[in-house]
Parts: sequence; C-alpha cells; structure tokens
Amino acid sequence: DQDTKMTEFWLISAPGEKTCQQTWEKLHAATTRHNNLSTNSKFNIPDLKVGTLDVLVGLSDELAKLDAFVEGVVKKVAQYMADVLEDSKDKVQENLLANGGKMLPMIYLNFDMKTPFKNYSRFLDTVPFHFILKGVNQIDNDLKARASAYNNLKGNLQNLERKNAGSLLTRSLADIVKKEDFVLDSEYLVTLLVIVPKSNYNDWVKQYETLAEMVVPRSSNVLFEDQDSYLCNVTLFRKAVDDFKHKAREYKFMVRDFQYNEEEMKADKEEMNRLSTDKKKQFGPLVRWLKVNFSEAFIAWIHVKALRVFVESVLRYGLPVNFQAMLLQPNKKTMKKLREVLYDLYKHLDSSAAAIIDATMDIPGLNLSQQEYYPYVYYKIDCNLLEFK
Repeated sequence: DQDTKMTEFWLISAPGEKTCQQTWEKLHAATTRHNNLSTNSKFNIPDLKVGTLDVLVGLSDELAKLDAFVEGVVKKVAQYMADVLEDSKDKVQENLLANGGKMLPMIYLNFDMKTPFKNYSRFLDTVPFHFILKGVNQIDNDLKARASAYNNLKGNLQNLERKNAGSLLTRSLADIVKKEDFVLDSEYLVTLLVIVPKSNYNDWVKQYETLAEMVVPRSSNVLFEDQDSYLCNVTLFRKAVDDFKHKAREYKFMVRDFQYNEEEMKADKEEMNRLSTDKKKQFGPLVRWLKVNFSEAFIAWIHVKALRVFVESVLRYGLPVNFQAMLLQPNKKTMKKLREVLYDLYKHLDSSAAAIIDATMDIPGLNLSQQEYYPYVYYKIDCNLLEFK
C-alpha cells in the first residue's frame, strides 16, 4: 500500500551476532511483530579492504561531502526533468527510473549492491569515490550546458509567443493584417491602424471621417477584435496624419505605430517556426539524456550511501568487518514507534550514547553536527526529492 509507505528509506547497520543472518532475522522479527512498522530488505555491501583507522576517519568526512554533492545533482536532474516535461508533470515519475530505466528508484534500493562494485578497486583507500565524483561532476556540468541551451531556446520562443499575444496595443499584428487592408505605394495616401475600445465603437463609425480633413470616406473596416477593442483601418492623406492622431486621442482612439512590411512579418513567422521546430527536435534527446543520467546519478548516490555505511560500521563496530546492513522503508504512521523498537534492539551497542549526546565531543566518524545520533549506524535516503505533484 503505497499511501502508508514513506518515500524515505532508512539504511542502517548492526554488528553481526553469531552470524549476520541472525542480526537480520532479529531486526525483521522486531519490526514485523508490531504490525509491520516497515518493509525491510538486506542491503548487501561487498567486503572492501580496510586501510588504517586514520584513513577511515578521513574517508568518513570526504564521503559526507560527496553524499551531499551527489544528492544535489540527483535533485537537479529530477527537477529539470519536471521543468522540461512542463504540462505533463504526471509523466515525471515514470521517467525517473534507476538502473537503466528498468526499475523505479524505490525498487532499485532493494537491488543487490554487488554488481556496480565490480568496476571499483576493492581497496577503500583508493576508493571508488574518485570514480563516482568524476562521473557525477560530468553529469552536473553536462546538465548545466544542456539546460542553458534548451532554456535559451525556450525563452526566445516564449518572447515571440508573447509578442503574438497580449493586447492589440502591443501585440504583433503579423498574423492579423493582410496586404489588402492597406493602400500601399501611394505618394499621397496612407492607411493607419487604430485601436477602438468596443464601448466607443459607435462614436468611431460616426466620427472617423471628420477627425481630420482629407479622410477617405467609408475607408474603415474592423480587421480584428479582442475582448476589449476592435482593430480598424482608415485611409487618409499623408499630410493630415498628425491632425488625425491628435484628434483621435481625445476620443480614446489609439493609432498604432505600424508600417506594413511583408518581408519583416515573414521573417518573424519563420523565426517562430524555426524555434518551435528546434525545441521539438531537442525535446526527445534531452528527456532521454535526463533519464539515463538520473539513473546514473541515483545509482552513484546509493553507492555513496553504501560506502558510508561500510566506513561508519567499521569505525563503530571495529574489526574484523562483521555487520549487516539493512534497508527499511518505514510506514508513515508508525515512524516514532519504529525508532523506539530500533533503540530497544540496539541500545546495548552504546552504553555511552547518552554521554556522547551531552558532551557532543568529536568522535571519529561521528558527524554529530550533520545528523541525529543513534546507537546503530543510520543514514536516510530521502526519495521525496523525486515527488513532483
């Protein structure tokens, strides 16, 4: 039941008891005994070779920074996918699929961690995270470049569309007026375009021929209307234009500054078509790129979490490496209860937990400033960042 499930996951680890299997069974029993506080699965992290304690403490800090950076990129790619899909926000979820688009991130989280580690050195000292950092950096830079190009195109198209909408006083008239609405190439005559408020239209019909001398009788037609106004043409002698404009203003008839120029109007139309075609052409490849790279970034992010769990677990529980990592998807309504159950299960791990919280002293591998402290290793994977309503 998706509604009662959180879209956040708790990645925790606890030391192996007699066996790691036993640790897992104990957790599973405890959370299901109280009517399913969470959905759980094992989170298998391959055995990585451990260097010195100093190295691990250093790694712990570097991984914390890397985690924040990769999460940021995952969010950016998801958010940009939502921006690009504009009106079809409901399609965002199905496009944000991890693991080559085959699984939702939710399901990917239950995926066996072994596969991707095969590309990495088994030694934590030469850690995969330089590899991760490089890959995610590349995604971040590519995203900036692609977004900038697409946004430019979109912006230019919107500006042109804006020019073709709006009030008759300001909008482009290219798609409204025709050649036959004008007297062209006359030495003496000129056609003006006038915006006439609908409420004053009767005045216009009565008055326009007398607003100046030398107005051609019956030369005005309504060419277009919007909610408030009519666009009318009127033909008169060139030398009467200033008089006519002046007088028209008194009656709230606005003469538009407009020269009929077929070339210019054609160029505007072509530009609009060009931008519109370009945008359509770029849309498909951009969405595909976002899908692929969302998946890449998301998988990288889960690997960083896995590495953090490994490093923290060794720092907390010591050597030899012996812990079980587990992924919990809490139920919304019972999170507090789940915390209590976990605390009861694992409080014995850390008799000094209370003292640590009071002293906030600097313990290797414990980032107290960054997140809450629990007697077990705990990281949150927050998939709410992928919710776009």
